[in-house]
Amino acid sequence: MTKSAAEREIDRLMTLHPKGFDLSLGRIRRLLEKLGNPQDRLPPVIHIAGTNGKGSAAAFSRALLEASGRTVHVHTSPHLVNWHERYRIGAPGGGRFVEDEVFADAIRRVGTANDGQTITVFEILTAVGFLLFSEHPADVAIVEVGLGGRFDATNVIENPAACAIMPVSLDHEAYLGDRVELIAAEKAGIIKRGRPVVVGAQDSDGARDVIVGTAERLGAPAYVHGQDFIAFEENGRLIYQDEDGLLDLPPPRLPGRHQFANAAAAIATVKAAGFSLGVADVEKAMQTVEWPGRLQKLSSGRLTDFAPRGAELWLDGGHNPGASVVIAEAIVEQEERFPRPLFLICGMINTKDQTNFFRAFEGMARHVFTVPVNMSEASVPNTVLAAHAAEAGLSAEPVASIENALLLLRDNWDEADTPPRILICGSLYLAGEVLRLNGTPPK
Repeated sequence: MTKSAAEREIDRLMTLHPKGFDLSLGRIRRLLEKLGNPQDRLPPVIHIAGTNGKGSAAAFSRALLEASGRTVHVHTSPHLVNWHERYRIGAPGGGRFVEDEVFADAIRRVGTANDGQTITVFEILTAVGFLLFSEHPADVAIVEVGLGGRFDATNVIENPAACAIMPVSLDHEAYLGDRVELIAAEKAGIIKRGRPVVVGAQDSDGARDVIVGTAERLGAPAYVHGQDFIAFEENGRLIYQDEDGLLDLPPPRLPGRHQFANAAAAIATVKAAGFSLGVADVEKAMQTVEWPGRLQKLSSGRLTDFAPRGAELWLDGGHNPGASVVIAEAIVEQEERFPRPLFLICGMINTKDQTNFFRAFEGMARHVFTVPVNMSEASVPNTVLAAHAAEAGLSAEPVASIENALLLLRDNWDEADTPPRILICGSLYLAGEVLRLNGTPPK
């Protein structure tokens, strides 16, 4: 497949600069200064951190703002299929992924400004986002943290309209610490003095206390889930309530009860940032929100032809134990409505807690097929991953590919039985591979 101009530029960067993360802000500040500090010329910024849910919060925030007629830039990472997904350029009627030549030109200009200095590719691409957003008018910019918060390359935004910190749990321990309170402290590093912060639903009291304590120390108004706003399900509807009153809304289009809390955090964040929302705007946002690769049902495409007839095929890129608990709860909701035998197709990378990822599915999954993650050099061998699944109490076997797993199920499935529910999970890299193979990349 012929690579785009932007992909060729990124390939060149990969040969020049180290991969991965090197958490500090000195390099990107130096580069941004050479570019004229584009991060200081952005529209009002909503800055979002968290271990899980920050992508969903960004998607809900965009849906809310676009439903109210605003134009919205969005920077997220990582991408699933194409690098262009990281940069959504705001436009009337809804944003679009950055055009390839515009993207390639921005990469070249940032590379020229860097002039061969030591820097990571993520830092360069973060600077590219700031440059793009500063050169295209919009009403709002939503910026998702890449890793952590305090030393993440996005944390050069000095005066956000608001920031949000979504659920914090153990992940990236080598960078952020081995206790949830330490990780929360890193995430809370995006809070700025006097600027509002929304604290999403936290599973850990310790994490919430660290975030709220940081906000108090900085004089940042804090809006805390369960205290200043709340959301719950009632008769299949989303009920949102804060000091302004109660909203009776349609359920979010994104499946899973956890999305009620994510939607609530987004509503609170958009309001904290100073943007008014009408009831019709919020209703529309709940019905139009999109976030590929997160409990996404694959109803058509190449891979669906490999599955047993009538099977449900689900995809989720969650990759840590906190995410697997949320995914498992969402699958239980599906099971309560429409019982089906559950099978997992799982691939993971070696920086993740594989055994504890699987524990959430003990007693639920009938069998696990483990596959390599072809899009990552850090892929866990499928035989090793199967051993981790077995350690968590699951029946598991390694197979060569996603297609092989689906074919094994199809060829051995008795069509007289209820068709299975198949969840492909374990890695965002795997989710991207699935969408590419299925012919359904994000748009």
